[in-house]
Amino acid sequence: MLAGDAVLVNLAFLSAYILRIELQVFRPVGETYQTPLADYLPLAAGLTVMQLALFGLGGAYDLRRNTTWLGMMGPIVQGVALSVLAVIVATFLDALLLFSRLLIVYNAALVVIALGVGRAVWGLALAHLRRRGAGVARVLIVGAGEVGRTVLRTIIARPELGFRVVGFVDDHPERSQTDMGAIRALGPIGNVQAVLDQETVDEVIITLPWSDHQRILGLVQVCEARGVRPRIVPDLFQLSLTSVDVNDLDGIPLIGTRVPSLSGANALVKRIVDLALGVPLTLLSLPLMAVIAAAIKLDSPGPVLFRQERLGMNGQPFQVYKFRSMRSGAEAEVRQLLDRNEASGPLFKIRDDPRRTRVGRFLRRTSFDEMPQLINVLRGEMSLVGPRPPLPSEVEQYRAWHKQRLLARPGMTGLWQVSGRSSLSFDEMVLLDLYYIENWSPLLDVKIMLRTVPKVLLGDGAY
Repeated sequence: MLAGDAVLVNLAFLSAYILRIELQVFRPVGETYQTPLADYLPLAAGLTVMQLALFGLGGAYDLRRNTTWLGMMGPIVQGVALSVLAVIVATFLDALLLFSRLLIVYNAALVVIALGVGRAVWGLALAHLRRRGAGVARVLIVGAGEVGRTVLRTIIARPELGFRVVGFVDDHPERSQTDMGAIRALGPIGNVQAVLDQETVDEVIITLPWSDHQRILGLVQVCEARGVRPRIVPDLFQLSLTSVDVNDLDGIPLIGTRVPSLSGANALVKRIVDLALGVPLTLLSLPLMAVIAAAIKLDSPGPVLFRQERLGMNGQPFQVYKFRSMRSGAEAEVRQLLDRNEASGPLFKIRDDPRRTRVGRFLRRTSFDEMPQLINVLRGEMSLVGPRPPLPSEVEQYRAWHKQRLLARPGMTGLWQVSGRSSLSFDEMVLLDLYYIENWSPLLDVKIMLRTVPKVLLGDGAY
């Protein structure tokens, strides 16, 4: 990155020279610099060394896995500003230094732009590699309670951070023996030493309460003795991590509480967006829905629409609408097909479901069967983006932490649909839903909707 920055800084200086000296872009009246490029080379070299040094001192090359683009750009903007100030002071103190002030301004702007683009490309490339397992840190989670599950769902929802969970340990008899989807349960906490000896682990994330501080210290010593980095997630006096707000007062951490991200004004904003997008989407979809309705009628006997009771926000029942993709009476045949179920947990899914009609196979593959759910969105029963609406029979089988996904309106698409869809286990699906509820923002909704388009076009994970 340092070498790349050196190249970009010099390319920015060369571009600034061409704009100001060669092309005379925005030349001030009376200013007639015609200095050859060779005379500017010492300035270019000095600026390069100065800016790279300032970037380094500002922490531009101390990258962490969760560093954002804005976080990377902060030291760069600061370094460029200080370098410009240094040149201005130098020309003021030494009257013999005659440099075009506009060239310096051009250079500063172009350096920020060039390095901004460079950091964006770097971030995208790094995220692409990490999603495919390159450069990931293998993590063991100690504790599978509320705090541990918060860590798990963040790791699953954001693979670009570069963490891969080896498994988790917990002293709870059930949790210590029950896998969470593809994430293995590796027994009680006493197994940590054995797990570190048998598995390749780069980091151990400890999510135990502060009341176990002696045990935490013991685990830290076990990790350090084996060259594994220990990380501790404080339970913050038993507060849920989702309700914690951490601010910085000149290096002093301030811990407070915050309201859930999908409540109050945020819930109103989300509802307004649903209506603003839902109405035009419904109108634009009417011709296609008419064609689909005709095809369903011609293909098999039965109604065009399929109605089914689902549970919405806070467990409120409602009728969900879908295009019928199976023959009439398909729900009565579920018991006969239970042995072919390919889904985990309370879900029921069959990849080659014999109950589907010819048109239904196409509708399922393209997700067009869900288009009538726009009616549910307009009625306020669903949202464009949110958790999958569950069946009452599924909720009856939920564990306590699964029910947290009912805190938001269900959606036509969601984070789990664009993160693996039917290939995910039920527990992984719930973890993604909870991450969405806790970290909702308009930008997150936009990202999910944009990622939904290729998933629908390619039929990825749909059956």
